[in-house]
Amino acid sequence: MRIGIDLGGTKIEAIGIGPRGAEVFRKRVPTPRGDYDATLAAIAALVAEAGAGTVGVGIPGALSRATGLVKNANSTWLIGRPLKQDLERALGREVRLDNDANCFALSEAVDGAGRGARVVFGVILGTGVGGGIVVHQKIIPGINAIAGEWGHNPLPLPDARDLPLRACYCGRAGCIETYLSGPARERDADGGLYEERLARALAGVINILDPDVIVLGGGVSNVARLYDNVPKLWRRHVFSDRVDTRLVRNAHGDSSGVRGAAWLWPPEA
Repeated sequence: MRIGIDLGGTKIEAIGIGPRGAEVFRKRVPTPRGDYDATLAAIAALVAEAGAGTVGVGIPGALSRATGLVKNANSTWLIGRPLKQDLERALGREVRLDNDANCFALSEAVDGAGRGARVVFGVILGTGVGGGIVVHQKIIPGINAIAGEWGHNPLPLPDARDLPLRACYCGRAGCIETYLSGPARERDADGGLYEERLARALAGVINILDPDVIVLGGGVSNVARLYDNVPKLWRRHVFSDRVDTRLVRNAHGDSSGVRGAAWLWPPEA
């Protein structure tokens, strides 16, 4: 069995996936916010209840290539901690750990909306804006462990409606996240402007990555009109005579992250 853990800011979810991909276990518990040791204990308890199997964990951040410690986590009590080593010690088994957006993209590439595609870009449009890249059902983390983090690129081609550039928690201004997160969309209350901004931002991704499919996740992914309107708008910004990239809604909803964590262990593992 593959056990997946989605370590979120408000809840920790565990799933068990059997040999043929069927779900055989699922449970959620509240996240002990601000308490690192209690977070470790909650994960260990969930894994013990799920039973024997491989363990993959999706986190709202990444492991530093330099130190092996957690970085870039909006669950700030994880930052600077040796989470992978501590979990392996607590569980007595190897743990594979990756960014939650990468896990989302992997889930949708393996058996979700991007199934069968060679290159999948998974997008999270929620409280923040994240992304993950999967090629031939393998996560591409990047040498700095930030591949797919498009939310902290500048919004392309800002015009008068986008100015002044919005301050971001990362310390810069004009980040895509400040315009395309769920809270930003609610604040602007202009669906057409949001779609135009999303089209500009995703066109930049297409020009660099040229993915077969872009899968949307997060609360904003439930807005049905995005899937018709945004591809029409991005055409003018993509450097090609035609754009065959598909924009699709996720297949597994808010379970994509936890399923992707389980799939960090491939079928041959």
